[in-house]
Amino acid sequence: MVSRDDLEATFWERHANPKSGWSRLLITPALLAAIYHRNPRLAAAAIGYAVVNPVLFSPPEDTDAWMSRVVLAERWWTQEHSVISLGYPNVLNVCNLGVTAYAVAAAAWKQPVRTAVAGVASMLLKLWYVAALVRRYDAARADGS
Repeated sequence: MVSRDDLEATFWERHANPKSGWSRLLITPALLAAIYHRNPRLAAAAIGYAVVNPVLFSPPEDTDAWMSRVVLAERWWTQEHSVISLGYPNVLNVCNLGVTAYAVAAAAWKQPVRTAVAGVASMLLKLWYVAALVRRYDAARADGS
């Protein structure tokens, strides 16, 4: 029988493929487009892709790529730190919640410029957050932590 730890390790190993991380960036615009155009099939496809994406790709040969380190840093951060605090970099994710909610509302109200600007801002906040995690993760690895 496969243990929970084995399943979790497999999930993170496969998700560390840079193709997984980079292709996840497409989910936000796809969902916003689905809401804006009232397209339930596109919404279902985007949500379905978000669910299967972390295990869709094979484990990478190495984890030197920046996006691989993003995934490793996210795993490290969630295991070693509280993700519910308002300290940096978690505050970026908190801000992102509001920005993403605004993007969804703008899409529902059919406001294309606001949807696009808020959607891009949401994606930039996420990239800023994960970049901060990677810097901390790389520093911790360099220190032997």
